[in-house]
Amino acid sequence: MLTSKNLMLALLMSTVFGGGWVLAKSAMAEFPPILLASFRFGVAALALVSFTGIPRGRMKTLLTVSTLVISIPYSMSYTAMRALDVPSAVLLAQTEAPVLILLGYFMLGEKLRPQQMTGILIACGGVLIVAGDPILNGQYLAVILALGSVFAWALGQIRVRRLGDVGGLQNLAWLALFSAPQLFILSLLLESGQFEAIHQATPGAWIEVLYLGLIMTVVGMGIWYKLIGVVPLARIAPFLLLVPAVSIVGGVALLGEQLRMSQAVGGLAIIVGVFLTVTSANGNQRDPASSART
Repeated sequence: MLTSKNLMLALLMSTVFGGGWVLAKSAMAEFPPILLASFRFGVAALALVSFTGIPRGRMKTLLTVSTLVISIPYSMSYTAMRALDVPSAVLLAQTEAPVLILLGYFMLGEKLRPQQMTGILIACGGVLIVAGDPILNGQYLAVILALGSVFAWALGQIRVRRLGDVGGLQNLAWLALFSAPQLFILSLLLESGQFEAIHQATPGAWIEVLYLGLIMTVVGMGIWYKLIGVVPLARIAPFLLLVPAVSIVGGVALLGEQLRMSQAVGGLAIIVGVFLTVTSANGNQRDPASSART
């Protein structure tokens, strides 16, 4: 039941997630993006592992899954975010639900309803509009990475579904613990200036790191798991569509970015399309927790 308390929690969750996009973009002025992702999940792991316990019999599985659902997609999406403005990055990320549903159809044999297909087509149209702006400005690779991260994350979720009961804060803790060193190694291989960035980072940048790890990941995802345990997914999932609005407002207000008409029109199409797919998909999704990525 969506009580007033749960409503406030859902709104808080959307605000926390949306603010995280803005602060991640801000922190990238001082940290390489993959290194920042490593810090985010390292902080989250330290906060969670101490009280979630060891998932015995799942360690090898979680190690594999951590690469698929965190290390690969977040290294791609954070790298893309450094080149894109917040509106473009967050709006392109909203295509995860349609992509996940399409992969479920082709790889798991799940049903694809007419409303879902309509939503997917509308969202794809919105993606073309939103992606057109950075592409015209030469940000081809950033758009490819942003959309590639969506596809990589969705493939990881297919793996998660095939494993059965993988979800909740315990598994989030260990996924974060395994992925943090993977991301750090990727940063060493693909980026430069890590140690200089760590040495020269301002207190504000470290506060942003703590927000990403503790507030966005631990608190935000904690609220998500709590809500899906007591409220039907159909009542909660639409609140995730508030995340782009919070992010865009934050990007404009705090980072001085501008929301262009193409982003507004394309973003509206993406949000409408995702809403149609999410509200129609709940009967098909066996692991609702896997639908949230921030």
